[in-house]
Amino acid sequence: MAFERVRVLGIDPGSQRTGFGVLDATGPKLTYVASGVIRTTDGEFAARLCEIFRGVRDIVAEYRPQEIAIERVFVNRNADSALKLGQARGAAICGAAETSARVFEYAPRQIKLAVVGAGSADKTQVQIMVKSLLRLGERVAADAADALAAAVCHALRQGARSAAARASENA
Repeated sequence: MAFERVRVLGIDPGSQRTGFGVLDATGPKLTYVASGVIRTTDGEFAARLCEIFRGVRDIVAEYRPQEIAIERVFVNRNADSALKLGQARGAAICGAAETSARVFEYAPRQIKLAVVGAGSADKTQVQIMVKSLLRLGERVAADAADALAAAVCHALRQGARSAAARASENA
């Protein structure tokens, strides 16, 4: 059975560092393409949001993902931090809006559960598992690993959905 390649961009939004990770999913096979971190400069918050927007727009133009997986905002105790994170997330989504790529959202616990097997995993555990799953030579930066984890989570979930759809067609 032949599988179609799907390019997935994972995004871990942040107002100072937004991680991104690109992988190709061909059936159950995941292939690392690229990853990195969009680092904003110190200064006005609106200017930092524009940097995130432009950075994601450039990444989308270069790698042309068909699907985008982005981490949902996690509200802890600090409402101001949650609002800023939500705005950074919105800037990232807008940066990808000019494409035909579909955007999927995942809770942080959902991503960690898919990649590590525990929804309460810490960043180091995520880095180690991303390195292992994608057969990388060395660990990537924490924010990039979180973005790759979002992409892996999405690819695995989409692969399971596709397999279920094929099974029901053949039944």
